[in-house]
Amino acid sequence: MEEYDKNNTLRFDDTPANQQDDAAATVAYTDENIRHLDDMEHIRVRSGMYIGRLGDGSQSDDGIYVLLKETLDNSVDEFKMGAGKRIEVGIEEGLRVSVRDYGRGIPQGKLIEAVSKLNTGGKYDSKAFKKSVGLNGVGLKAVNALSSRFEVRSYREGRVRTAIFERGVLVSDTTEETAEETGTYVFFQPDDTLFVGYTFQPQFVETLLRNYTYLNTGLTFIYNGQRIVSRHGLEDLLKDNMTSEGLYDIVHLRGEDIEIAFTHTNQYGEEYYSFVNGQHTTQGGTHQSALKEHLARTIKEFFNKNFDYTDIRNGLVAAIAIDVEEPMFESQTKTKLGSNNMWPAVPQEDRPAGPTINKYVGDFVKTEVDNYLHKTPLVAEVMLQKIQESEKERKAIAGVTKLARERAKKANLHNRKLRDCRYHLNDGKGKEQEDASCIFITEGDSASGSITKSRDVNTQAVFSLRGKPLNSYGLTKKVVYENEEFNLLQAALNIEDGLDGLRYNKVIVATDADVDGMHIRLLMITFFLQFFPDLIKKGHVYILQTPLFRVRNKKRTSYCYTEEERLTAIRELGPNPEITRFKGLGEISPDEFRHFIGKDMRLEQVNLRRTDQVKELLEFYMGKNTMERQAFIINNLVIEEDLVKEE
Repeated sequence: MEEYDKNNTLRFDDTPANQQDDAAATVAYTDENIRHLDDMEHIRVRSGMYIGRLGDGSQSDDGIYVLLKETLDNSVDEFKMGAGKRIEVGIEEGLRVSVRDYGRGIPQGKLIEAVSKLNTGGKYDSKAFKKSVGLNGVGLKAVNALSSRFEVRSYREGRVRTAIFERGVLVSDTTEETAEETGTYVFFQPDDTLFVGYTFQPQFVETLLRNYTYLNTGLTFIYNGQRIVSRHGLEDLLKDNMTSEGLYDIVHLRGEDIEIAFTHTNQYGEEYYSFVNGQHTTQGGTHQSALKEHLARTIKEFFNKNFDYTDIRNGLVAAIAIDVEEPMFESQTKTKLGSNNMWPAVPQEDRPAGPTINKYVGDFVKTEVDNYLHKTPLVAEVMLQKIQESEKERKAIAGVTKLARERAKKANLHNRKLRDCRYHLNDGKGKEQEDASCIFITEGDSASGSITKSRDVNTQAVFSLRGKPLNSYGLTKKVVYENEEFNLLQAALNIEDGLDGLRYNKVIVATDADVDGMHIRLLMITFFLQFFPDLIKKGHVYILQTPLFRVRNKKRTSYCYTEEERLTAIRELGPNPEITRFKGLGEISPDEFRHFIGKDMRLEQVNLRRTDQVKELLEFYMGKNTMERQAFIINNLVIEEDLVKEE
C-alpha cells in the first residue's frame, strides 16, 4: 500500500495496521526466546554497535577501516608511551592485513583475554596508559570477532606467544623462544561473509596513517614498503590537505596536551580538522567547537573591531589536537568527542582537578594567538584585509540574502523541491540511521519520481533540480542566494553557516548516464567546490552509479553497469536474451530502482586533494576558454572506428 504523509512524502506499507497488530499478538514469546551471547558472538551479531557500517571498503567510513584503526590504535598508544618508534603495516592484495610494532608487547599471560574478552585491557590502569584513545577494552576483540582469520603474537623477554582465531574462536595457542625484538604482531583477514566483496583502498589507508603521523611527530609507518612520517605535525597536515594557497604562513602553536594550526585562504566557508589522543574526530565535538569560538573571539578582540564571527572565519582552515585522560566519545567509532572534561573530575597528585575542554582550549588560544599576532604584524595585516573583504562582500549581498531566506521558507521545500526523510545527521534519533541518511540530487520529474517511489523514507531524501544548474565557476556567493535552485538546495542541506548543521551524511548526485547527465554532475561538483569545498573534503559528496543495461531471460535478470558486464551477462544467460539500454533514470521502473538505491547501492565518492590542482582544472573545464577546450577535445577524440582497429 502506498500513501503520503503530511509532508507529501511517499511511504510504503504492505501490511494494513490491523494485520500488523494481529501478527504481533500471535507471536510466541517463551523461554526459548531468551538467549545469551558470548563476547565474540555478540560482536558478530551486533557489529554496528562496535564498528558502525560494514561496507565493502569503497567508502572511507566502512567497517574494514575501523578494524584497521582499532589495530593501529594499540601500536600508536605504545609509541605515545615511549615504546617503539616504527610500525610496519602490510596489506596483501587488498584483503589481508598485518601490523607489527616494536612496543612493549601484550603481557603474554593475558594475551588470549586481551583479544577475546570484552572489558579486558591494560588501559583501565592509567599508570600503564595515559591519554590513550582505546580505553574501553573493545578494539582488538572486534577485529578478532569480525575476521575469518585473526592471529596475534606477543614478543617479550625472548619468548613469543602466538594465538590464532577463526571468526573469534581460538584454534591454536603456542609459546616458543625467539630472537626477535619485543613488540606485538597482529594479522587479520576480515570475514567476507560480513564485508561482502571488500577491498582495502590504498588512498584511505594512507590518509589514516598520515593522520597518525601528524599527531605523533617522530613516529614512522612503513606501509607496503612506503615510508610515512611527519616532522611538523599539524602544519604538515594543513599543507597536505589545503587545496587553496594560504594568505599567510600557517600559524602553528603547541602547548601541553594541545596543538593548533591555522591560516586563511580565498575559498568560501570554513574547514576544520580535529583530533583527540590521535583519533581523527571527523564529526568534531567539544574541542572543535571551542577552537571555532575562541579563535574568532580572540581575533575580534585583537583588532578591537565589531567584526561578525562569520567574516572572521570565512576562508579559515584550522586544525586542533588535544590529549585528554579518559575521553568520552559519542560512539565506539570515536568520530565525535562528547565530554567537556579535560581530565577526570577526581583529583590526583599528578593532575589538576578537571578544567573543561572549552576553558582549556579558550585559555590557550587567547594567550598564544594574541601573543602571536602582536609579535607578527605582517600576518595580522593580511588577516585584517581578508576579514574586511569578507565583511564587505557579506554586506553587499545582505539584502539579497534576506530575500533568499524568505523565498526558501515560502517555497515550502517539502512540497516543491524536497521529499524529505525521517532521520537526519546529528538529530539524536539513532546513529545508525543518521549515518545512513542521504539526499539524492536529481534532474527532471520522471527521475525524481522513480527515486521517490523506490527510496527508504526513513533515511533517503530526494531533491529535484529543474533543468541544468548554472555554471557557478568564477561567480561570487551572491549567486547562491540569487539563483533559486542553489538557494533552495543550500536551505535543504542546511549548510549556509557551515557543515555543523548538515542534515544528511551523504549528498548523492544522481543523474542520467549520458552527456547531459555528466554535464549536470560537473555543474553540481563545481558548485560545491566553489562555495562549499569542505562538503567534499569531509567525504559527504557521492555520485550514484546506475546500470546502463538490463539483460534477462525467463529465469534470470542481470543489471550491468559497464559494457564488460553486459557481455559477461549475455554469455551467462545463453542465446538471445532480452537486452535493454537505459537512457535515463526515468526509464527505470520504481520496482527496479529499489535494487539500485538499497543496501548494495553503488556510490563513487568525490575526493579532493591538494595534488588535484582544483583551481587549474576548474578554470580549464568550467572557465571561459572555449577555444582551448575545443582544441583539446579535437586532439583527444577517439572515434569508434579507431577503437575497432585497435582491437
